[in-house]
Amino acid sequence: MVNKSLYGLTIFVSAFLLFQVQPMIAKMILPWFGGAASVWITCMLFFQLVLLFGYIYAHWLISFLKPWGQVFVHVLFVGVSLLFLPVTPSQGLKLMGDSDPMIHLLIILIASVGLPYFLLSTTSPLLQSWYARTYQAAIPYRLFALSNFSSLLGLVAYPFVIEPYLTLSQQSDIWSWSYALFALTCIITALLGIKQKHILVSHVDLKVSGPEKAVDKPTARENLVWFLLSTCSSVMLLSTTNHLTQNIASIPFLWILPLTLYLLSFTLCFDRSGWYRRNWYVWIVTIVVGTMAYVIAVCDYNDDITQTISLFCAGLFLCCMFCHGELASRKPMPRYLTGFYLMISAGGAAGGILVGVVVPKVLSGPFELSIALIACAVLLFAMNFRKKILTDIVCAALIAGTMLSTVSYLISFTENARLLVRDFYGNLMVVVADPGEEYEVRTLVHGIINHGIQFTNPEWSNGHFSYFSDLSGIGMAINNLQPGPRNIGVLGLGVGAIAAYGREGDTFRFYEIDPLVEKVARQEFTYLSGCRGKVDVLIGDGRLLLEQDHNQKFDLLAIDAFSGDSVPLHLLTIEAMKLYFSRLKPDGILALNITNRHIDLGPVLALAGNELGKRAILIFHPGDMENYIYSTDWVLMTSRRDLLKIPEIRNAATTLEAMPGIRLWTDDYSNLVQILK
Repeated sequence: MVNKSLYGLTIFVSAFLLFQVQPMIAKMILPWFGGAASVWITCMLFFQLVLLFGYIYAHWLISFLKPWGQVFVHVLFVGVSLLFLPVTPSQGLKLMGDSDPMIHLLIILIASVGLPYFLLSTTSPLLQSWYARTYQAAIPYRLFALSNFSSLLGLVAYPFVIEPYLTLSQQSDIWSWSYALFALTCIITALLGIKQKHILVSHVDLKVSGPEKAVDKPTARENLVWFLLSTCSSVMLLSTTNHLTQNIASIPFLWILPLTLYLLSFTLCFDRSGWYRRNWYVWIVTIVVGTMAYVIAVCDYNDDITQTISLFCAGLFLCCMFCHGELASRKPMPRYLTGFYLMISAGGAAGGILVGVVVPKVLSGPFELSIALIACAVLLFAMNFRKKILTDIVCAALIAGTMLSTVSYLISFTENARLLVRDFYGNLMVVVADPGEEYEVRTLVHGIINHGIQFTNPEWSNGHFSYFSDLSGIGMAINNLQPGPRNIGVLGLGVGAIAAYGREGDTFRFYEIDPLVEKVARQEFTYLSGCRGKVDVLIGDGRLLLEQDHNQKFDLLAIDAFSGDSVPLHLLTIEAMKLYFSRLKPDGILALNITNRHIDLGPVLALAGNELGKRAILIFHPGDMENYIYSTDWVLMTSRRDLLKIPEIRNAATTLEAMPGIRLWTDDYSNLVQILK
């Protein structure tokens, strides 16, 4: 009985650590890639691929090695993995020249957490197989439910227990010591298992009679069904996560919530059969998929973010209940469980490759969730085909309706698009309003956020619009700089609209992480080419480039990277603020555009200003949409004591105030959930 408990304990600990390290390591790496939402999707792809390799390894051990060989090989790998602790990304991997960001990210993950994660991923299928062959009357699939429940606990604990109270270095230390404890329990479990009086048997030794083998062995069709169900749920998970992080914010909470629901559906479906009823879910999935497809087609995402998150997460959960419920109802005899898990992990990895690799290369816009809904509708039809005539009709109607909604979404999304492109950092679109007219205007849209506009009419093409009007904080700051040539730095290029303030002798130095943004800004807009001063554009993460730009002394440094949905938190830490002021003249101004629909960055900057002893003010402008001037919030931070003596600034400024419970953000600590609006 003690040994039975050890199996459960080892699987529980391994699953908990497996899903604790995912948000932890992703958050550590996120700043190196500009806070892009695609970082999490690429991390998920890595985790799914390693999980697949772990399941292949477990299947190979069970199928081809004798019991002592299985234990020896696994214990050896577990021991070697301890040499990779602690799991902290090496600073030497931060910069890799012009390498593809996805490949760069995968290399960092392999070097940082590859072997420990691989060993954790092998634990559940391997120990379940050992358990089934040691205690042949026992049912191992409850251990799979336990594994998913523990994974769920690990994920939920991160945003609510771990992230708010522990720095990243503390998280790494605690996780690494916990992994060492897991390694010890895993080794003890393996060694005790081999000494049980019911000796472990391998697939090599297992004798199965001909008729029983013919009945029990899964067919190729069953393997394909397992693979497709797993692929569908994986694609739903990743495309929903993409949708939320690109339309709201790229934060651990919105990474974790969909994955938690995904795991919860696994736990419920494999715990007991009563949680999933096919007759119910035909109607439930029909309603859910239809509603999600409709909302994608008509929603402009200016609604309450709670409603948006709730709708898509509920839809994801119910679609995963369908996929995982069908998987649980089709699980094979325990002797074939490693093959079953292998097909599940292969489907998960296939979903990761589709969303993380194929979709960005093939689709120029954010259409993956719509396609995933069509796939879910088709799979629902296939699983219920010829069960009842009414069911066939309903499922066929769902497929047709989802396709029509998707076509409608594609048409509306691209209706006024002059250009639609996509890369690792997201999709960019240039939209034209009033084409061919005197007031024709082009807008750069990243995701669903406008990042600048320009009139094509030469009379207004160099005007100050969108976030950068003369009445905005940045406009007031630039217009009230000291006379003479001005040296201005900008993190975040957009369309290059700030260059419209250029005068003869001025220098504008833009730092932009996405090379595609510069290409579009030069190809579709004329702010950079039309600037009367000198313009430089440097490609790379703005903070990393500033660290290398030792000789710069700006009159004004603008940080325009927070109006989008993927907020680069590393640009808001106290270390970042110190860097900014080291690149400013003594009386220079730091201007930060904190205009954001969902996040209030004011309290964070208030704490940073107090820490640095700088004057920090907020300038709000309500905007004038008829004249293409947006509502904006700009924070000006400076050592200048005469800033509020300027009448227009004094009349528009309000004092930034800290918020109770908000800690100073550092490179080792940040918590975006606390400042969601």
